[in-house]
Amino acid sequence: MTSFLDLFSRLRSPGEIMAVGSGVVWAAAVILYRVSGRKVHPLALNLFKNVVALLFMVPTMLLLGERLAPAVPAKSVGILLVSGFLGIAVSDTLFFYSLNRLGAGLVAIVDCFYSPFVIGLSFLLLGESMSAWQLTGVALIIAAVLAASRSNSGERITRKNLVVGLILGVLSQLFVAVGIVIAKPVLASTPLVWATLVRVVGGSIPLLIGLPLFARSRALLGPIFKPANWKAMIPASFFGSYLSLIFWMGGMKYAKASVAAALNQLNTIFIVIMAVVFLKERLTGWKAAAVVLALAGACLAASPF
Repeated sequence: MTSFLDLFSRLRSPGEIMAVGSGVVWAAAVILYRVSGRKVHPLALNLFKNVVALLFMVPTMLLLGERLAPAVPAKSVGILLVSGFLGIAVSDTLFFYSLNRLGAGLVAIVDCFYSPFVIGLSFLLLGESMSAWQLTGVALIIAAVLAASRSNSGERITRKNLVVGLILGVLSQLFVAVGIVIAKPVLASTPLVWATLVRVVGGSIPLLIGLPLFARSRALLGPIFKPANWKAMIPASFFGSYLSLIFWMGGMKYAKASVAAALNQLNTIFIVIMAVVFLKERLTGWKAAAVVLALAGACLAASPF
């Protein structure tokens, strides 16, 4: 069985390094998203972060010498757009709703469903096999979520918010896993930042179309235009929707999906630690046990044995 420390000590490819980097910067982004989510609606926050990411990605492509309109088959563009719709428009919105209900520490535990979902979908859609170790890993992650549900962190999470937050969090990981699994074959033949940009566009268009249809659209969008909220929103968007997304896509492009997924899952440790330090969330015994179970489960789920 491959442990996280073994994986970390054997980093050789750019993809593996980017996968670890994605986990670190995503953890910082989650803390900032938690702060932003107290004042900004999840749909508006999702749209804002996507716009900020696009503003950074175009200059990045020019600096790296990537073409803004490379010769890529229309089918590949369509897959990346659908991937963005599922993994950004749907998944990130569900994630922000879950984050607002659960807090950063519990959301980090639910995030561990990402690895088994990627492995399971690779089995269903790409014909890859699942071992007994991987199935055991899935069971451990489910056990971790049950342990987390027993946690009394002092954040006054109601039973309703806990249950709904867990469901939304798990669904967000399912959609992001579907999005990356269907995009994985396309990433091998497309420029990294351009592919990331197309996914963000795919995640932004539904929000641009859908938000004005809400009866309270003006009230939902209002907070993103207040400069006082940008203090957390802009760095959160830079880390979470620009830098982390490029690193995450790079990990999937240049490393094996199972290895990249395991290294991504290190964000669980970083998020829980940062939540305790910066958000003053309590690290209860149940939450600590859930973190250990979730990390062990993610490691097993990504194990090739």
